Amino acid sequence: MRESDHDALFDVARDPLVWEQHPATDRFKPEVFRELFRESMASGGAMVVIDRADGSVIGSSRYHDHSAERRDVEIGWSFLARRYWGGRYNGEMKRLMLTHAFRFVDHVIFLIGEDNIRSQKALLKIGGVQTDRRVVRELNGRPLPHVVFAISRA
Repeated sequence: MRESDHDALFDVARDPLVWEQHPATDRFKPEVFRELFRESMASGGAMVVIDRADGSVIGSSRYHDHSAERRDVEIGWSFLARRYWGGRYNGEMKRLMLTHAFRFVDHVIFLIGEDNIRSQKALLKIGGVQTDRRVVRELNGRPLPHVVFAISRA
């Protein structure tokens, strides 16, 4: 991800339905998306998703909290333009990210808002296993409960 990707990514993110089930339902607002973009850039693990057919930006995802000691990393903050939902795009993006991650770790975890049923179903489709763990992360000063999914290297 580069600073020059902001406008193309915001064109995707400005759709309120992209964030409908996400714990941060207001990321379609320019000032809220700007903060997400800033955090993504600062993370060093963010990437832009591009439709190879036409070169258009269709979303983003990122790695987070890599631990060499635990041999795990989190994948998250993923979003795609609605016209790419339900097809092969999310699975393909996650498979590419998993293949890369498994060069360095044994486990990949995904924290998903407990009410984000769409993302939970998408994780199940790519082989994610829901764990017994629950995590509460703060977002804008509010505690937000998340369920934890995991995929381990075969």
